[in-house]
Amino acid sequence: MRTAIFRCLTLLVMICSVPAHALSIADLSNKDAVDGLKAALDKGTQIAVQRLGAENGFFGNDKLKIPLPESLKRVESALRLAGMGRQADELVLRMNRAAEAAVPEAKALFVNAVKQMSVQDAKGILSGGSDAATQYFKHTTSGPLEQRFLPIVKKSMEKVKLAEIYDQYAGKAAQLGLIRKEDVKLGNYITRKGLEGLFTVVAEEEAKIRANPVQETSKIIQKVFGAIKF
Repeated sequence: MRTAIFRCLTLLVMICSVPAHALSIADLSNKDAVDGLKAALDKGTQIAVQRLGAENGFFGNDKLKIPLPESLKRVESALRLAGMGRQADELVLRMNRAAEAAVPEAKALFVNAVKQMSVQDAKGILSGGSDAATQYFKHTTSGPLEQRFLPIVKKSMEKVKLAEIYDQYAGKAAQLGLIRKEDVKLGNYITRKGLEGLFTVVAEEEAKIRANPVQETSKIIQKVFGAIKF
């Protein structure tokens, strides 16, 4: 008798602990879906820009630090053997500083991309994979970001002597098939790696929000991203 009563009580507790109605994406209004996603994107992109746009955002991060192109590893080794290790290190530092200087340009473009997002875009992103929002940003902002990054990167590298030598060497080496075409101009290479790093961090922040929406302080983010789990 006691066992039966215990089982009934246990079942009752389990039933009461389940929400009467767990929201799903289909239950969300268009306004909630868009507002929740925009709030999450605003948070994720701001974190990414602040983190990478600060000193050592790239250089102090082993995962995102921009090295010399793989095709120039032999050149780097030769420089160090020739006693130019300090200059080689300075070049890598300046490359990363250039990327850090360019990253703040992403903020306005991300904000604009979010403003232009349609209800259909929002629902597609919410029901997409863990990096669906990041892919949306890549699709809508990569071109404009490159146009804004490149002039800043080039200006940052103007007074770096090894950067000039790099471009001269790379142009000749590319003709011989020793360097990939996309690595011929150092400014283009830094811009490409900078954008890769930026989208990597945006994707990480998106994944965090999707994985643990209940930890978010924003109620609309909790509501919308919590619905994705059902």
